[in-house]
Amino acid sequence: MTEFILVPGMFTGAHVWAELAACLVPAGAGVHTVALTGLGGPPGAATDGIDLETHIEDVLALIDSVSAEAGPDREIVLVGHDYGVHPVLGAADRRAERIGRIVCLDTGPGRNGVPALAAVADPSVREKVAGHTGAGGADRGLAAPARDEWQRWGSTAGIPEAALDRLTALASPQPLRTLLQPLRLSGEVASVPVTGVLCNGNGSSVEMVQRRVDLGDPVFLALADPQVSFFELPTGHWPMLSLPAELAEVLLRAAAGEGHRLVAPGSAEPPAHLRPFLLDVPEIPHERTGNVDLYLPEADGPRPAVLFVHGGPVPAGVRPTPRDWPALKGYARYAAAEGAVGVTFDHRLHDMADYPRAAVDVAAAVELVRADPRVDPDRIALWFLSGGGLLTADWLRKPPPWLRCLAASYPILVPLPGWGPVDGRFHPVDAVAGAGALPVVITRAGRESPEIAATVEEFLAAAGKCEADVEVVDVPNGRHAFETLDPTEESREAVHHAMRSVLAHLSA
Repeated sequence: MTEFILVPGMFTGAHVWAELAACLVPAGAGVHTVALTGLGGPPGAATDGIDLETHIEDVLALIDSVSAEAGPDREIVLVGHDYGVHPVLGAADRRAERIGRIVCLDTGPGRNGVPALAAVADPSVREKVAGHTGAGGADRGLAAPARDEWQRWGSTAGIPEAALDRLTALASPQPLRTLLQPLRLSGEVASVPVTGVLCNGNGSSVEMVQRRVDLGDPVFLALADPQVSFFELPTGHWPMLSLPAELAEVLLRAAAGEGHRLVAPGSAEPPAHLRPFLLDVPEIPHERTGNVDLYLPEADGPRPAVLFVHGGPVPAGVRPTPRDWPALKGYARYAAAEGAVGVTFDHRLHDMADYPRAAVDVAAAVELVRADPRVDPDRIALWFLSGGGLLTADWLRKPPPWLRCLAASYPILVPLPGWGPVDGRFHPVDAVAGAGALPVVITRAGRESPEIAATVEEFLAAAGKCEADVEVVDVPNGRHAFETLDPTEESREAVHHAMRSVLAHLSA
């Protein structure tokens, strides 16, 4: 007995919900689509004076109408796609007693005092919108994407060609004030249950959200509330066009209170990044200099070094910091036990825009290590993990002669769709053409998320075309971060294999 109110995202109108509505109605649900003022109308329509408050009023009007017609026995579920979650939250805050659930469709929950512009992944768009403020500029609309530009706003995976044509033909400019006006909430909306529908093809998953919760990211901690549930769909950012029947099923289940719940920090089992390393390695002490830790072998003379580069983004306030995580320490101690200097260090990859300064930190750590008299400066290996994989690009593009090996475990080697544009400098798929004879060792997790696995395959294809020296170590049953999640014999052998390969290249 549910009445769904569907609120579209940027540039789109009520027409995007047609296929979904056709799937929900036979299930007995009521379906109501919001025509947000200034969107879904004829091209060139004026956007003067239209702001977030205008769209909140649009949603409120429909809530009141549905409430009057359906009566108290019908539960209202508000569904907001993309930008649409902001007017949804604003309206639910004022009608909390009438709303049974909010569904955030492939979008994060908006925050009090924060404008919708903050959720736009593309920094160039944020700058463009901000530049239109003043002298009446905010009354102009942000131009709708051309057919080949939708990918900038989210993955178009799964959208039929005809649907993409229709999406483009019916798109409207987005009124700038809707993006610039901060969302204002009284706090009443906090009582309304929330369901997030994550689209894997757009680079989001329950596993990724859980990791951010585990890291203590304050933006994500609220998502571990028992009132918050999640579903996943294997598609891009517009599931109402690509998987309408599957989305309808998810919405009906969400309305029934189903869905995956996240594990809150402080539960009985430690989060994945703080679980023990899968190998029993010696307790080798370390020396700390600034943000760099050296695990030194018991050996005479300068020794080769392996620097382990953690992934991310990692929130700035996380404690312990990555260099003290069991996996990083385990790898460094293993390297030291085998006669090389193992190095862990912290870099400043706190946000998707931080790759340039994280690269500066990696380069600085390398120089500090090479300058240490106990290190052979001509025998260095770099080993990248997870989101740190994009940082390999600098070293692949023009490898220095002292870099004897580059390794990467379950790396992300192409920016994920939901990340927005990343500086072209950090695209390993393009950079590998310059790798020459540099040995590259990739550890590939067989149970990796499809969106990350695809980046590895794209890299390997590019490496094959330029005949780069790439060795792949497979962990068929391993997951992302398998060193702490999957302490199996298969995983242990993969770590041994990768370490032996890296150390062999350092000894060559």
